Amino acid sequence: MKTKKITAGVLHRAKQQGFSDRQLAHIFNTDEISVRKLRKKLGVLPVYKTVDTCAAEFEAETPYHYSTYETESEVAVSDRKKVIILGGGPNRIGQGIEFDYCCVHGVFALVEEGYETIMINCNPETVSTDYDQVDKLYFEPLTLENVLDICDIEKPEGVIIAFGGQTPLKLAKALEAQGVPILGTSPDDIDVAEDRKRFGSLLKKLTIPHPADGTASSAAEAVKIASKIGYPVLVRPSYVLGGRAMEIVYDDTSLEGYMQKAVDVSPDHPVLIDKFLEDAREFDVDAVCDGTDVLIGGVLHHIQEAGIHSGDSTSVLMPSAESPQVVEQLKDFTRKLALALKVKGLINVQFAEKGGIVYVLEVNPRASRTVPFISKAMGFPLAKIAAKVMVGRTLKELGYDLDARPKYIAVKEPVFPFNKFPQTKIFLGPEMRSTGEVMSMSGTYGESIAKAVLAAGGILPVSGGVFFSVNNNDKNERMIETAKGMLDFGFRLYATRGTSLFLDSHGVPNTMIYKANEGRPNVVDYIKNGDIQMVINTPLGGPSRFDEQAIGKAALEENRLAVTSISGAAAALSAVRWYRQGKGDVRSLQEYHADLRVPETTLKE
Repeated sequence: MKTKKITAGVLHRAKQQGFSDRQLAHIFNTDEISVRKLRKKLGVLPVYKTVDTCAAEFEAETPYHYSTYETESEVAVSDRKKVIILGGGPNRIGQGIEFDYCCVHGVFALVEEGYETIMINCNPETVSTDYDQVDKLYFEPLTLENVLDICDIEKPEGVIIAFGGQTPLKLAKALEAQGVPILGTSPDDIDVAEDRKRFGSLLKKLTIPHPADGTASSAAEAVKIASKIGYPVLVRPSYVLGGRAMEIVYDDTSLEGYMQKAVDVSPDHPVLIDKFLEDAREFDVDAVCDGTDVLIGGVLHHIQEAGIHSGDSTSVLMPSAESPQVVEQLKDFTRKLALALKVKGLINVQFAEKGGIVYVLEVNPRASRTVPFISKAMGFPLAKIAAKVMVGRTLKELGYDLDARPKYIAVKEPVFPFNKFPQTKIFLGPEMRSTGEVMSMSGTYGESIAKAVLAAGGILPVSGGVFFSVNNNDKNERMIETAKGMLDFGFRLYATRGTSLFLDSHGVPNTMIYKANEGRPNVVDYIKNGDIQMVINTPLGGPSRFDEQAIGKAALEENRLAVTSISGAAAALSAVRWYRQGKGDVRSLQEYHADLRVPETTLKE
């Protein structure tokens, strides 16, 4: 870059016309920081105007600002100790209000600790961009340039990047390199969790199991890794949010096609390739760590099969699980990872369990989409606790139980927009599809599941037909128990050929019908004709995904309850049992926290 030819006038005009430092760096054939240094040297700096919320009728005093390249700034900078929180940016599928919730609760905590709170966010449809929530709001894009400009003016004690999801997390290293103090987990430790090789080394050191994996920057590398790991594999670009561009692939051709698409999604980072654990149970654990102690917020069991994005899976927070040993293993691994990563604040760990072995799938040293749910269910605010830890408080000082058990059963049920987008593929996978969620609580498993299904707009059938099509791994005693339970309630059973023969061998009456691609009338015809009110379909492997799509679409169009795992079918049976009884009550969240005590005997339903 020939700086002699770039005058203050040229830079000022470029900035007024909306060119970012990064764009100018591309034009001038240099890097963003060099442009920034030159701009500061020449005195080309933004000023901040106050949004006129009074339409010029009265003098606006709202602390709500935006940048522009004029001459006079309207921001009054105080000498109080202050903390900047980076929000989640624009909302989109894959990123909802969970990050906004954490940002606002972080603000509440920092106010209690005596800090001036400053929010940087650019989404007008969030609570965090309500100027009544914070001492000062900067309505700016979440870019390195904008955050650094505000830090130059405000000179905060530190910046919190862990509450806004992946968007601010990407800025961590660059901000630290420019001298901005990052509160909470250090950028380097965040990178250990994000970088596949560094994370793999950490897991090996901690002797924590992890599915076989690799990284690839070309189709040839990807095929080589997949052949070594074995299909199916889970592939995704690094540093993505909401499972974007994540897929399960079953052969070389599909993998090569994916690689071509994936490079366009994230050209700066390699594609991550993991062995996909079919027929595994998946769990989420949210925790807070202060560097010495770890507070386990809650353990969530996903009802859907492993491989379904956590945001799309029905999740259960319950006082007891099928295997207490597995739950203790989940907690133990979470504690070890949090301490090894030197986490200061929130951490989310995703696990899979298969054959009694617990595998770590992913670690996110930041806020997760399950933090609001667990906080409301457990009765203590994880995001507020994390914010206080980030500014120096310890968990012992705050006085929370480090391993509190939930006293009731809470269920998180996703809500999908498929009825608004009729041409969209509706089967679930690793890429997040839901646009919302509901929460239910009660003292029994069946009631909680039933309330969740109904609250999400689903229909619980009390009579009619139930369709079974399950993979060979799911042809087990639990599936037979579920089928017999449906019969006991008077449901008629329909099944595809292999499943029908398995039911016959166990003396369970059923009617065999065709799959979607075998002939007519098939399962889709039965659904559309009103013969089937509930679909239990557990696909396994590439070919079965076609049938899943056809069945799922028909179930959606006819508003039938569709379940994709045997554990989900058992849950649906529990829900139908409660629903047919017609018993239950409605309590406020406060009443649950204050009064509900669940006897252990009710948890095995």
